[in-house]
Amino acid sequence: MMKKNRKHIIYFFLLSSIASCASIPKNFPAKYYKTHEQEIIQIEKIFNQINKTTSFTVSFTEKTFNYVNVELKTDSLRYIYEFNLSENNLSDTLYKYGYDTTLAISLIKKMQRIKCTWINKLDYYIDNNKQSLVYMSIRASTLTLPFESKKYYILAFYKQPQYYDAEGRLLQKRNRKTLRKINYEIFWRINDKVCYTVSSSFR
Repeated sequence: MMKKNRKHIIYFFLLSSIASCASIPKNFPAKYYKTHEQEIIQIEKIFNQINKTTSFTVSFTEKTFNYVNVELKTDSLRYIYEFNLSENNLSDTLYKYGYDTTLAISLIKKMQRIKCTWINKLDYYIDNNKQSLVYMSIRASTLTLPFESKKYYILAFYKQPQYYDAEGRLLQKRNRKTLRKINYEIFWRINDKVCYTVSSSFR
């Protein structure tokens, strides 16, 4: 009888541990943002600066963060290149297409440092007026536990303060209960301009 009880106790603690691990992703993005806030602000600023005159997207393709994909756009064509960051051809390619090499490489290195998987710009409309936000993702498995190996933390950066309900969920407008979803995902408040979701896709 004692052995059976011990098994139940061990099973209970295992379930408790797994439940505790599963609760981490919901809170972790806010902690991650707070830890890396200054670098994240710099990344957003540099990304917006680059995209004022050119279109530029960055994504890391594997967990070591040694290889990076860059998406470059001209007036008529889109180019996607993969680079090994230990080689020198990234700078040459950026220069060839008229990008600010110093800014672009600074952005990539900052993303590599905080293990940011992807950054892009997303257009959306409010009352038929075009708006844009910066979209950033972090692979959960590089930061937390193997239980979340297929999850990504997605951060959204608005230019203006947004509205949230009492639970911290992003809303369409003030005094309305309609949730604003981005790519069908519910987003949660980090601060007035930054919110997050946990997604199975990095973009």
